[in-house]
Amino acid sequence: MKSDSLSAGLRVPNKRSYTVRSVARAAAILKALSSSSEALGLRNVVERTQLDKGTVFRLLETLVETGLVDRAGKLGYRSRLQPIRTRRLRLGYASQSNLLPFTGIVTDSLLSAASAADIDLVVLNNQLSSRVALENAKRFVAEKVDLVIDSQINANVASQIGAMFLDAGIPFIAVDIPHPGCFYFGADNYKAGRIAGCHLARWALRNWKGAVEQVIYLGVDAAGPLLNSRLTGMCDGLNECMPESRKILTCHYDTKGGQFDATLDTIRKHLRRRKTKRVLIGAVNDSTALAALQAFREMGLEEESAIVGQDASIEARRELRRPSTRLIGSVAYFPENYGPQLIRLALEILEKKHVSPAVFTQHELVTPENVDKIYPNDTWMHSERTY
Repeated sequence: MKSDSLSAGLRVPNKRSYTVRSVARAAAILKALSSSSEALGLRNVVERTQLDKGTVFRLLETLVETGLVDRAGKLGYRSRLQPIRTRRLRLGYASQSNLLPFTGIVTDSLLSAASAADIDLVVLNNQLSSRVALENAKRFVAEKVDLVIDSQINANVASQIGAMFLDAGIPFIAVDIPHPGCFYFGADNYKAGRIAGCHLARWALRNWKGAVEQVIYLGVDAAGPLLNSRLTGMCDGLNECMPESRKILTCHYDTKGGQFDATLDTIRKHLRRRKTKRVLIGAVNDSTALAALQAFREMGLEEESAIVGQDASIEARRELRRPSTRLIGSVAYFPENYGPQLIRLALEILEKKHVSPAVFTQHELVTPENVDKIYPNDTWMHSERTY
């Protein structure tokens, strides 16, 4: 039997109180519906408020009629009010590097989302360096931020960073590279790689009848097996869709953090040693994919390559629109949507809600055939930048 007293964190009024009990009960219900992103059923509201079921139902329906609560389906309710905070939240965010286009888009999206949510964002740059990433983690602890969103690729310091935030009692969201003791937000790297590998195989079967002489994988060894699981997925997808690829000569190169210049130098050296024909290339990101493409172009061997990237960056999408390009695809992660999703996840963690330990982003293969459909506003964006 549910008690009719106000046991949802409210003080029971004494005889001299001017409290209106029905208003206090309605306030208890609104507190139970503390987040506008969460829908609760009648039973959930009853459990949180410890009020009588009939009372909760009548008050909920009244709040719906007055526009303070929305119905979410047949049996759910969602608050239309934003939660009241006693102080402004401060979140720490460390980006991988200012040199990577993907990271720049994530940063812009996160800054915009934090501003819209009235949240202070302390922004630092990990510079693709394990040393700097550790220093930034120490600074976030010293700053006593409420939560950290960190994007760093060095697996050798992941445990140290995770332990640092755990000891400080600071919740931690790791972006794209999982860290011990953290919440993960980002790609399903293996799945994204497998999408790319299957596309490489189908393209090779359709255009070269499967007669491939070499496969090159471009990875980021500093990130350990986690980020390079994109390459594992590529290999598995390629072998699954084109089983004879298991017999093809395969090369793996590290790209020094996924950087363009390092990759360009590596592929130039590779092509000077062996001008192989019909080469399939699976790249860990678009910067390395575009660098490989440039190296093949410089040698007059572009038509002997077929390349897939990851991220579907604006530069890659521009290349995909070039006639006869040999960048045949890139798997999109939609970093422009990271900001609102990360802020929503951060708030749910801080509100002590049940949160999945891993939140994966959407993936979609972008090709020369569908790039205008998936990104119809690119032409407009480019024209805006020219003014």
